[in-house]
Amino acid sequence: MDRILFIKTSSLGDVIHHMPAVTDARRSRQNAHLAWVVEEAFAPLVRLHPAVDEVIAVAQRRWRKAALAPRTWREMAAFIGALRRHEYDAVIDSQGLFFKSALLARLARGERHGYDAASIRERAASSVYDVRHRIGRALHAVARNRLLTGAALDYAPDAAIDFGLERHKLANPQFPYGVLLHGTARAHKEWPPAAWIALGRALAERRHRLILPWGSTAEWERSGQIAEAAAMSTVPQRQELDTITRMIAGASFVVGVDTGLLHLAAALGVPLVAIFVGSEPGLTGPVGRGPIGVVGGKGLVPSVEDVLTALDQIGLR
Repeated sequence: MDRILFIKTSSLGDVIHHMPAVTDARRSRQNAHLAWVVEEAFAPLVRLHPAVDEVIAVAQRRWRKAALAPRTWREMAAFIGALRRHEYDAVIDSQGLFFKSALLARLARGERHGYDAASIRERAASSVYDVRHRIGRALHAVARNRLLTGAALDYAPDAAIDFGLERHKLANPQFPYGVLLHGTARAHKEWPPAAWIALGRALAERRHRLILPWGSTAEWERSGQIAEAAAMSTVPQRQELDTITRMIAGASFVVGVDTGLLHLAAALGVPLVAIFVGSEPGLTGPVGRGPIGVVGGKGLVPSVEDVLTALDQIGLR
C-alpha cells in the first residue's frame, strides 16, 4: 500500500486551500494511506475530510511560547516519533516555508517533494526537497497545491475543485441564519467596526438572524457591538473548529473578511460575500461551488451598500 504524507500546517486558509489536492490524491491513489501534518488547532477540521486516513498534529505555535519546558520537549519527541513511524512513498510539502514545514519534511522518511526556488517565497526551503517542482507563483493557492501534488504523484489534476467537505452532512440548522465573520489576525484585512455595525443593522431590518463568532477578546467585544445594533443576533461561546464548521455549514449566507473561516464557508458551498481590504482576491480569494460575491480589493475599502448589493446579486433578499 502506498503511503503519502502531506505537510501543510497552517494557517486556516492555507489548510483549506490544500484540501482539494488531497481529494485529487485520493482519486489518483484510491488504496493509498494519506497522512497530513497540521497544526493542532486545525486538526479537527482536517479529520472531517473523508480522504485523510491519519492526522499528525504539530504544536509549533504553542511550543515556541514554552521552548524550554520539559513538557514541550516530551511532546516534540512524541511528534517526531509519529512523523517517522512509517516510510512514505512521497512526502509533499505544499507550505514551502523553511522552518515551518521544510524542516518537518526533512525529518520525515521518504522522497521529499516541494516547490523549486523560483516557485517559492522562502527559497531556502527548496534545498530540503529531493524533487523540486516549478509551479507558477501567480496562480491561486488552490491551483498551486493541486499542481504540486499532481506533479509529485504523477497525474494531472483535471476534475472540478472538491474540498471533500459535505455541507449537507455537517449542517443541522434549527432556523435560517447568516454568519458575519468580522475577525482576522491581520489588521490590514479588517473592515471598519462602524461598517460592520451598519451592515448588521441593515440585515436586521431585512429580518435576518445573525450569528457572530469570535476568537479573541477584541473580536468578542466587536461581536457584542454588532449584536447590540442588530436585533435577533447571537454571540455564541468560543467554539472548537469542528463545531464552527458545522455552524457555518448550516448558514443561509456568510459575509466575511479575508480570513480562514470565510474560505471554509466557500469550501462548504455556503453563499457568501467576501470583503477584501488589504489583500489580493486573485491570489487568495474564496473558491467553492456556492454563489460567491467579492467586494473591495487591496487598498480598496468597500461600502456597506457595496456589500448589500453583492448579497442581492448572489440571491439573498
